[in-house]
Amino acid sequence: MPTAKGPLYKVAFRRRRENRTDYRKRLGQIRSDAPRLVVRASNKGIRAQFVRFEQAGDMTQAQAGSWELEPLGWMPQANAPTAYLVGLMAGTRAKKAGLKSFHIDIGLSTASKGRILFAAGMGARDAGLQTELGDELIDAKRVKGEHIAAYAKELKSSNPSKFGQHFARYAAKNIDVTALPALFDKTKARIASG
Repeated sequence: MPTAKGPLYKVAFRRRRENRTDYRKRLGQIRSDAPRLVVRASNKGIRAQFVRFEQAGDMTQAQAGSWELEPLGWMPQANAPTAYLVGLMAGTRAKKAGLKSFHIDIGLSTASKGRILFAAGMGARDAGLQTELGDELIDAKRVKGEHIAAYAKELKSSNPSKFGQHFARYAAKNIDVTALPALFDKTKARIASG
């Protein structure tokens, strides 16, 4: 941040100084009058919320988090399949709440091709909501977890000790990582059925 020099220096809003809000993007999203799908990812999980602007403050209309996938048999991680399933779950709830379309809000994150944030948007789109997201933002094979399963198969044959360390959380839950795409399809069907 620049230092204050002279009487013409203008202090930025607090949330902009904290790198939490881009007010120019936010204003554009508010003017569109469609709800936003706010997607945030951490090192351990993903959260998706459908938020609508209200005069008193933003109102959350539907939400889902990666921790909600564990009872369905899915191992919640911060990866593309988990993001898709969280988006699908949030989109299903939003559709039940009466929403028809959305705009994706990734905050101050960089919008680059292949980001897991767009996988959550694809999940919400596949739940039946309309959006401007296209299929070219993230590969469908990565969404199903085929890249994780292929890496696990390769690592299991070449370096079993590293495989045991790298996929220890899956092993602790008795999940076969090499069959991740099949587990993805099963979990997706459970979410879609309600």
